[in-house]
Amino acid sequence: MNSNTINERKDMRPPSSQEQEINLLELVKKVWDSRKLILRMCGIGAIVGLVIGFSTPKEYTASTLIAPESRRAYPGKSALVDMEDDNLSSSITGEKDAIFPVLYPEIINSTPFLIRLFDIKVREQKDSVSIPLSQYLKERQKAPWWRIITSVPFKLTGWIVSLFKDESNEDSGQTGTKMGINPFRLTRKEAGMAGAIASRINIGVDKKKRTITIFVTMQDPLVAATVADIVRVYLKEYITEYRTGKARKFLKYTEELRKEAQEEYYSAQEKYTRYADVNRGLVKLTSRAELVRLRNEMKLAQTTYNQTKQLVQAAMARVEKIRPVYAVIQPVVVPLKPSKPRKMTILVMYVFLSGAGSLVWVLFAKGFLKDLKKRRVADG
Repeated sequence: MNSNTINERKDMRPPSSQEQEINLLELVKKVWDSRKLILRMCGIGAIVGLVIGFSTPKEYTASTLIAPESRRAYPGKSALVDMEDDNLSSSITGEKDAIFPVLYPEIINSTPFLIRLFDIKVREQKDSVSIPLSQYLKERQKAPWWRIITSVPFKLTGWIVSLFKDESNEDSGQTGTKMGINPFRLTRKEAGMAGAIASRINIGVDKKKRTITIFVTMQDPLVAATVADIVRVYLKEYITEYRTGKARKFLKYTEELRKEAQEEYYSAQEKYTRYADVNRGLVKLTSRAELVRLRNEMKLAQTTYNQTKQLVQAAMARVEKIRPVYAVIQPVVVPLKPSKPRKMTILVMYVFLSGAGSLVWVLFAKGFLKDLKKRRVADG
């Protein structure tokens, strides 16, 4: 066996415990020798963390906890609901809901829902004047000083682009929808505002407890609480309108039937009474036969009218039965303490990152750069 093979096997064997202790001691010695650098970097990280923590505007988070209750039961109306035809009632409410609680975040982030929030009135805690939410986010929100500096190039680019672009084309096609906004075709400003509102609203769904929590974060506590309560109301209206849509359409249809049946009944009643008054005392068979026919038509119209009245009552009971009910477990409360920024978390994070970065430099990067420099010098 030659000497090269023996040397290769020695190199391939795992290091002994003594060698590992020596390597560990060398690493500890490197860290100890560079302790001033590491402490200096941690101090710089602490200063940066404090600057960022105290420069970030305070934000407050308001929340509300709701739980959907089971369908309400009306003892006096349940019999009316059961009077409906099975096939007809199943066509109204037999289909499963397409909107589940897990889709509530998607509903809140949808364009039509966000557009409804543009013009809701909010008021800051230190101000008595109410303004639209879109105006508040545009004019009253504070930004950290570094964001103002970093946004200068983008604003300059946008200003240059606007010089060569006709902005009137963006506003064309805006139809007379609610608040003058067309959800099908938003302008850049409207899309940006919708994104700003969506970023400040969050919703959590607990499948086990069957609860829904709505969170709204704003720089003013009163604005956060106001928006959170309005989002809860709008979400309830959206779900209610969806789930009762078919039943309300059927109710409208039954009311039209009742109106037609009522008109027919009143018309038949008037014909019968008028003919009976004119032909009172006549004994002709033709007169009696006509009187019987008019009486039968009146009774038939009355029966139809009574049936449509019962059908309307049953349809009204059906709407109330399937109307969702949300119990407010925790109502919205104006927050007293800010939720952001978490100064201690920011401080610890920057100190940790600075210390970890300096350790990587001392243990690995510094030696690697030295070796790389030596190789270049030797090659040159």
